[in-house]
Amino acid sequence: MRESQTHHFVGLDIGTSTVRCVIGMVDADSLMPSIIGYGAAPNIGMRRGVVVHPEEVTQAITAAVTDAERISGIKIQNATVNVNGAHVSGLDSRGVIAISSANREITSEDRLRVEEAATIVQLPPNREIIQVFAKNYRVDGQDNIKDPLGMRGVRLEVDTHIVTASTPNVRSLEMALEGANILAGHRTVTSLAAAEAVLNRSQKESGTLLLDIGAGTTNLVVIEDGEVQHVAVVPMGGIHITNDLAIGLKIDLELAEMVKTKHASLTEKSRRLRPSVLYENTTHHFDGEEIYMIVEARVEEILDYVDKELKHIQKSRKLPGGVVVVGGSAKLPGLAEYTREKLQLAARLGHLQPVSGMIDKIDDASFISTIGLMLLDMLLSGQHHPRDQGQPEPGFFGFVNGLLVKLKRK
Repeated sequence: MRESQTHHFVGLDIGTSTVRCVIGMVDADSLMPSIIGYGAAPNIGMRRGVVVHPEEVTQAITAAVTDAERISGIKIQNATVNVNGAHVSGLDSRGVIAISSANREITSEDRLRVEEAATIVQLPPNREIIQVFAKNYRVDGQDNIKDPLGMRGVRLEVDTHIVTASTPNVRSLEMALEGANILAGHRTVTSLAAAEAVLNRSQKESGTLLLDIGAGTTNLVVIEDGEVQHVAVVPMGGIHITNDLAIGLKIDLELAEMVKTKHASLTEKSRRLRPSVLYENTTHHFDGEEIYMIVEARVEEILDYVDKELKHIQKSRKLPGGVVVVGGSAKLPGLAEYTREKLQLAARLGHLQPVSGMIDKIDDASFISTIGLMLLDMLLSGQHHPRDQGQPEPGFFGFVNGLLVKLKRK
């Protein structure tokens, strides 16, 4: 049986095509997060981020965790885990309470009560709350308060963004984790983990869209004024590009994956190429223009859905921090430039904030969310990692930690 040690932190990214695990700790000298173990295993038990075969997902989790344990020498049983799939959605809510203390001073208990009040929303019986994010507080009508602690008033309000998920899908995920003897100490969505790994404080403040384009889903989060404004999941990703290539080029899926990995591109130069791929002892020749058009059509569709989400919150073309793209499909050449043109926002590929240890082994876009989950495991365990010239930043999870713990006890 695995034994948990509080000074080690684990991120477990259960993706549609791959399960990845990262083990980290705080470096005693630099006080920076340090990666001491990692593992990855193919996952064939999920469709578009949803568990459809729990036993196969369990096998993938066990394989990835075992590899990470072997490298680190650490036995683990707890991890911060992502919840994925189109069933994940966010909604805005408001909580209101009266300050009942004699001196009318707002305490941490008052802040927790008002956040709990915001969770009293009408949800279908098959949905549950994953996380609650306080966007801003209001004291006796005074608006845009980030932290009301110590203030005096009669009425305290909070505007929140609540992330919910399908209960049956969450239970299927928990079943797969139980089979691997892993307890989900905290749950979050993929985009939030990626944001913790790649966004700095100025990006979180100015207003930034983070896109995590994975195999079966595209996770997005909008962060502005240091707070989560919107969370959504688009049920399309890299696998759909592979399927499109298989249909459009009339080739096997395995060959289509090779074409995507080696020759798919959104650069103008690629349209003039005539690439070839050796598959089953036969050389297959393709038209670069045809590959480009197939890939472009699917990426355009994904970004159309993303723009609809931005329009829903009146942020289309209105994010000074632009777009940061991560995930396995972020390796597609020309993706950042195409995203800039399509969404009419500055766009770039995401790069990890400073992390030490075995980072050279997993310095890959597909591991960013996993590292982010490890960093969140650290933050939610009460640890802080230095950001922005050594200044500690609690992240946008700090204020909701107590609320999440209390919700779990119900």
